[in-house]
Amino acid sequence: MLSASIAELARLLAGRSVSSVELTTGLLDRIARINPALNAFVTLDAERALAAARAADARRASGDAGPLVGIPIAHKDVLMTAGLRTTCGSRMLADFIAPYDAHVVTGLKQAGTVLVGKTNMDEFAMGSSTETSHFGPARNPWDVRCVPGGSSGGSAAAVAARLVAGATGTDTGGSIRQPASFSGITGLKPTYGICSRYGLVAFASSLDQAGAFAQTAEDCALLLNAMAGHDPRDATSLERPREDYTRLIAAGRAAPDATQPLAGLRIGLPREYFGGGNDPDVDAALAGAIDEFRTLGAATVDIALPNVNLAIPVYYVIAPAEASSNLSRFDGVRYGHRAAKYGDLADMYKKSRAEGFGAEVKRRILIGTYVLSHGYYDAYYLKAQQVRRLIADDFRRAYERCDVIMGPTAPSTAFRIGAKTGDPVQMYLNDIYTVAANLTGAPAMSIPCGFDRNGLPIGLQIQGNYFAEAAMVNVAHRFQQATDWHRRVPPGVTT
Repeated sequence: MLSASIAELARLLAGRSVSSVELTTGLLDRIARINPALNAFVTLDAERALAAARAADARRASGDAGPLVGIPIAHKDVLMTAGLRTTCGSRMLADFIAPYDAHVVTGLKQAGTVLVGKTNMDEFAMGSSTETSHFGPARNPWDVRCVPGGSSGGSAAAVAARLVAGATGTDTGGSIRQPASFSGITGLKPTYGICSRYGLVAFASSLDQAGAFAQTAEDCALLLNAMAGHDPRDATSLERPREDYTRLIAAGRAAPDATQPLAGLRIGLPREYFGGGNDPDVDAALAGAIDEFRTLGAATVDIALPNVNLAIPVYYVIAPAEASSNLSRFDGVRYGHRAAKYGDLADMYKKSRAEGFGAEVKRRILIGTYVLSHGYYDAYYLKAQQVRRLIADDFRRAYERCDVIMGPTAPSTAFRIGAKTGDPVQMYLNDIYTVAANLTGAPAMSIPCGFDRNGLPIGLQIQGNYFAEAAMVNVAHRFQQATDWHRRVPPGVTT
């Protein structure tokens, strides 16, 4: 049962083969045993989790058999959860109790999920390895000497280690997809605006988007069904009809084509994603995955994204600029950490922020303040926004020739803890293939497609045009029906 997907657990719960209380109790015991080695969770809420599980069992007994009723999940600790600590992985908010629920938290709660706790993350979502957390690094279940990716590394590690069936994450430059790749699970970032950012503690407002982790693409779609929807409290929330992101998967079951279910699909292969610089094992796994898609009936098309190589420098101008603005609210006055000793008000601001923020957050605030300062705004921030538009235009032209774009999620597999902390540029380059989807606002996901020579997972990134989540998820689902990479579990996880 530990390796059961959300969809499989839903069937077991519906058939009364297991209760939500039994499932939740077992996972809480498992977390108590395994989490100390992984540091995936920073806060657990066993009492409320069991109360929610009892309520879920009562819902099912009354005939409410929604697919998420009674499913244990976790939330990344950047999402507000009423009455529960919301720390953002920072000393600044180490003891902060959220007064309300984020929109996506409310949606999943109404769908009947059972929240067991909050997961570890890079401080204020700034990082690619979950090493900048005030609570210490999360660790990869495939090799605890390695990072699980970041910034949503705690959520990824929790799902990979089968501590929960699914989890939320946020993706600002790849923070769902890259840890999904490193941890051997599926991660989905939807179109910007599909999921409200209300209650998501902001890092970079034009880039942040909530999404989901799970074992399978179908599971991610089930979670997205509950997370998506218009929210008038968020000015960037899109007002559009709700949709069922599993509908194409369901249609495929009704009319299956066992031989070539993806006939007619055009897969774009950007030369910029395969031009060298990737680990050879990553390229080999990607080649095998592309061959499998061809076997399933898809055709491949060579495409060009001439400006995508500028995505990293563009991102690391825009994201720090927005972070500098967003994090100015943490001043030691209204809430958050306040220095114990200070002289006057200005000294309190300085000392509270100096003590409350870690090195990476300070670095990005400084960069952001610099690029927004008088005399540099036009040279850096405005220019970055102009190049951002060029990158979006490249993708728009590419989708005239293909339906989805595929490539590596990351240029390598998970690296050792501490290996890149002394070189910020090398750390930033982990996001070389993922940041473009955030700059354009288009959806993207990562699915497992192989392993390297050291037994560490490799992820395949699938990118789609705006609002193509259902189609993208169906493509991933067909691949997962034909392969078992997503079924592999880390050594010792089933014990």
